[in-house]
Amino acid sequence: FNLRWFRTSTRNETSFLIMSALGDLIELFSKLPNLGPRSARRIVLHLLKNKEKIIPKVISLLNDLKSSLTFCENCGNVDIASPCSICNSTKRKSEKICVVEDIGDLWAIEKSKAFDGHYHVLGGVLSAIDGIGPEELNISSLLKKVQTKKINEIILATNATVEGQITAQFIADSCEKNQILVT
Repeated sequence: FNLRWFRTSTRNETSFLIMSALGDLIELFSKLPNLGPRSARRIVLHLLKNKEKIIPKVISLLNDLKSSLTFCENCGNVDIASPCSICNSTKRKSEKICVVEDIGDLWAIEKSKAFDGHYHVLGGVLSAIDGIGPEELNISSLLKKVQTKKINEIILATNATVEGQITAQFIADSCEKNQILVT
């Protein structure tokens, strides 16, 4: 039962509903990575101060993103088309695959312009504690790619955490029989 859906007649009730909506928005923003309640509150207050200019633009951009973005069927990147612009590029070396944990890692490597091959986004790392096994990650499609395409090298760019290293080792062990350079 959510009070915000009912029309109110008194100023105090209207005020409560507005505060409730602001609280919900602050709570939503605070769930985003690297944002706590204080940062979320600052963002919401900034939006309110500039509501006529910023809020319509944010709504429009979010609607555009919702309708046009898709996950690449080859690598797992986000783009407006599938396959993505990286996978479709003829300037990239298709025999090299850089395996990353998530899209943010792919974007960081792309920004550095240090890699000229293709990518494969796992969507996380193996974690026995969290119940994440190979089936929950995008590993089977990587192994299928290794078996069906001419892949010479796999670069494991997982994070230097215990889970990242375990994931990298699992992939390296799985690719061992394919005679591929795994770094």
